Amino acid sequence: MACRWFHAGNNGPMERYVSWASSPASRKVMQGNRSRDTSPELAVRRRLHAAGLRFRVAHRPEPSLRRTADIVFTKQRIAVFIDGCYWHACPQHRTIARSNAPYWAEKLRRNVARDADTTAQLCAAGWTVLRFWEHEEPDQVAAAVVVAVRRQYPR
Repeated sequence: MACRWFHAGNNGPMERYVSWASSPASRKVMQGNRSRDTSPELAVRRRLHAAGLRFRVAHRPEPSLRRTADIVFTKQRIAVFIDGCYWHACPQHRTIARSNAPYWAEKLRRNVARDADTTAQLCAAGWTVLRFWEHEEPDQVAAAVVVAVRRQYPR
């Protein structure tokens, strides 16, 4: 979110960005959140690799679509997303922000809408989209992915 303000000096108009965080400490914590290589992703990837599968990590399934899947099987056209419970509004573990609640409610609503749009666009382009929650058991997630991959290219 940006607002315009004017400096009284000779610098002319300057952009000043208003932080989305409720405090500098909150901002630092939120900036530290990973977008890839999270613990749930790593656990699933280890199991997939042990099962003999090879894949791309944090890859755009469709180059024209500015969306990145966590795990991508390019030959099989399978995109795997392991969604964080907070960031993707898990119905089981959803929480409501105590600070700046209207901002976070809208942010999460947009995330969910983007997830649905990503799934729809990838499916329309011929991809199989598999979505899992971070709280799901890595063994079960990996097993479901292995089944989907081997269904496309049986050994």
